[in-house]
Amino acid sequence: MSERTLCRLCEKKPPRRFCPAITAEICAPCCGAEREQSLNCPLDCEHLREARKHEKLPEFDARSVPNSDIELTDSFLDRNQDLAIFTGRILLLGALDTQGIVDSDMRDALDALVRTYKTADSGLVYQSRPTNTYAAAVQERFQAEVQRFREMVAQQTGTHAVKEKDLLGVLVFWQRMELQRSNGRRKGRAFIDSLFLLVPPPGEDGESPAGAPIIE
Repeated sequence: MSERTLCRLCEKKPPRRFCPAITAEICAPCCGAEREQSLNCPLDCEHLREARKHEKLPEFDARSVPNSDIELTDSFLDRNQDLAIFTGRILLLGALDTQGIVDSDMRDALDALVRTYKTADSGLVYQSRPTNTYAAAVQERFQAEVQRFREMVAQQTGTHAVKEKDLLGVLVFWQRMELQRSNGRRKGRAFIDSLFLLVPPPGEDGESPAGAPIIE
């Protein structure tokens, strides 16, 4: 009589699904408990995608958000919609190019970027660099892409059309979005996953990360 196959994680229950994170069969309870906690779940895992539809996110307290002094009005967001798409795509591409990154790393990156552009808007030059290497990689990618875009605009128009105040505002928007979308799991990537829906990356046709131009 052959030995009964058991879940690779708990070694108690019979397996019910294949886990691409460990390339082994596991039971449903272990999948639910260890998903994005001890398991580095691929974003395209069918079980992760199904769980996203029913995921209960931690309660968001708007009173405790960072940089509450920066007001994001509807008119500001409407006026800077293309800039928000541009920055969101850079954040997404930075995350995709940084193996092992999770939402908490994106939180650190956004915090550093907001601090940097907040001082720039006040007229100071100060680089806030996170000690988190994953976050630092995203920050470096973001600032390089923004600088490249500014140089392109300067060549075409003779002026730097992207204002520090507007960049700061859209970064605060993404910072608050991360707080709302993150699921609180240690290896959670719900925010990164949501960027695919909000600002899908461009196709493989040579289009820039920004997509359509944002300067009129």
